[in-house]
Amino acid sequence: MSAIPAARFDSGRAGPLPPARDAFDPKAGEALNGHLDHRNPLVFDTHELGRRPGAMKRLTRTADAPADLGVGGVIGVPEGAPVELDLRLESVMEGVLVTGTARATVEGECVRCLEPLSREVEADFQEMFSYPDADDRNHGKPADPADDAEDDEDRLFLEDGLFDLEPVLRDAVVLALPMQPVCKESCAGLCSECGVRLDENPGHHHDAVDARWAALQGLAETIQDGEKDNMGGAAPGVDKKQEK
Repeated sequence: MSAIPAARFDSGRAGPLPPARDAFDPKAGEALNGHLDHRNPLVFDTHELGRRPGAMKRLTRTADAPADLGVGGVIGVPEGAPVELDLRLESVMEGVLVTGTARATVEGECVRCLEPLSREVEADFQEMFSYPDADDRNHGKPADPADDAEDDEDRLFLEDGLFDLEPVLRDAVVLALPMQPVCKESCAGLCSECGVRLDENPGHHHDAVDARWAALQGLAETIQDGEKDNMGGAAPGVDKKQEK
């Protein structure tokens, strides 16, 4: 007889509790309790670096690109594509200074001819991750709570010795991407009238007609057609007179 898993009960509520969830949500990239998780490939551990100013550590890592890494609807790194990271971690008085380079393949669409394009992108970045207890702003002077709150919004902090590189990576990649990507600098684009790709049809053109003369041009074509019809009907009569 197979064993039946025991239900979980809470003395303060009726009925069994919902099944326990995994402590890490891969899609969210963090623990379900809201804290950073070392299993997220874009989360890095600084414990080995220590807090001694001057200590340095280099590391490389290949991580899967998070969703929406790029300029939405224009160009970006496909979700799950490999992103190569070269990092240098430096311990300073205020926290850990992270300097690095990210390399990835981006995909998008040429803004001129609408053809798909793919290219390599390299993005450099540098960011300070502050210790939660670091306070280099006061220097013995009373701090203005409003200024502290404003400064904290722009600062990134270490959490239990971990830092999340994703927001820094997003900013760096977006700045490295072209806002108007083209398949090549000499791309001629599409014909504005019929949509033909001009690179594949270099001699393509349309005869431009001034709208003010369009009616007269139509009248001239009608007259020419009438003259041709009259010439075609007179030819047999001329031949008969010549025979007589």
